[in-house]
Amino acid sequence: MNQRKVIIAPSILSADFGRLADEIAEVERAGCDWIHVDVMDGRFVPNLTIGPPVIRKIRKVSGLPFDVHLMIEDPIRYVEAFRDAGADYITVHVEASDGVGKTLEKIHAVGAKAGITLRPKTPVSTLEPFLQKVDLVLVMTVEPGFGGQAFMPDMLDKIEWVRTRFSGLISVDGGINLATGGLAVSKGADVLVIGSAIFKESDRKSFLLRLRKSLPSLSR
Repeated sequence: MNQRKVIIAPSILSADFGRLADEIAEVERAGCDWIHVDVMDGRFVPNLTIGPPVIRKIRKVSGLPFDVHLMIEDPIRYVEAFRDAGADYITVHVEASDGVGKTLEKIHAVGAKAGITLRPKTPVSTLEPFLQKVDLVLVMTVEPGFGGQAFMPDMLDKIEWVRTRFSGLISVDGGINLATGGLAVSKGADVLVIGSAIFKESDRKSFLLRLRKSLPSLSR
């Protein structure tokens, strides 16, 4: 089996927005692999964050893949704008519209990788029709909308369910830290989205080294 490194994707939702470019540069220098960008419209989830103009600006300061999670209604309307702004992965919610399949096709058509995700209370079986149409499945281990929430351990079963049916990347987002990251990886996660646990640290490189040492090896 091939040994692979777990992908670490800091979520800028937990960064200092007053110095966002510097925050991204710091986690990139520390050795992180992707940048995770949470986009919220205040309707699908009760919070507002950023849109394509901000992504276009930060794209200029980082060469890492941008993993953009759209927590918005009717996301097909904005796929092209986010891709043009610099998104490499675009992930949409199975609950966000009736046209999920067409949205995933649109994401691929504009040259991005497609991801699918769901709220914690949504049955994981709702993903099954889309597993052959996506490059990434994102398992939310908190309720989407706000950073800093506690990891929901009952979501580990969802990771395992997806792993038995899906050969692409599985990402896990919500409450990931030195204690929970290994649990997610042990169930089949390839990508750890990590927010407050890394951005609250003054020495991000040291934290990242400790995180990687705490994780089991990937071998698939």
